[in-house]
Amino acid sequence: MTTPPGTTRPSVRIVQLDGATLAALADGDLARARDTSPVELTEWLASPECVSTWRRRALQVVETPEDAAWVTGVVWDDDEQRAVGRAGFHAAPDPDGMVEVGYGIDPVCRRRGYARAALEAMLSRARADPAVRTLRATVSPGNAASLALIAQYPFVENGEQWDDEDGLEIIYELTV
Repeated sequence: MTTPPGTTRPSVRIVQLDGATLAALADGDLARARDTSPVELTEWLASPECVSTWRRRALQVVETPEDAAWVTGVVWDDDEQRAVGRAGFHAAPDPDGMVEVGYGIDPVCRRRGYARAALEAMLSRARADPAVRTLRATVSPGNAASLALIAQYPFVENGEQWDDEDGLEIIYELTV
């Protein structure tokens, strides 16, 4: 993807969180999460919009510690030195070499290129790991912003699934 002239692409990285920080965010306890986080956290990260993600990931890293380096972390803007969202993989690569991406950008930071930057960071991570062969993204048919983002990459539609939390999702896969 080429950045249009006169615009800059945000510089982000995904900061992994330890079990204590994930557990605090899962409880919606921002003060406790800030005590253990390696970066400054925003109120949005402890909001009801994010808590269910943190609950899944906090339990996951207890039950499957090898997933800890892969799961959802904080999208950190290196230039602005602030958290702008959450992103990561659903788990470590499965036996077929598949990883699934997930992300959410703080509403006050949307429409600034952060979702694309987070996806690029996850794509780079996937390409750097020889165990990964496929990057998967699942998108609700009504999520126009994510559908537009996915359309800018060589993802191939590969069916549908029903998600108990998000409803109907279209499955997209990209060979890395």
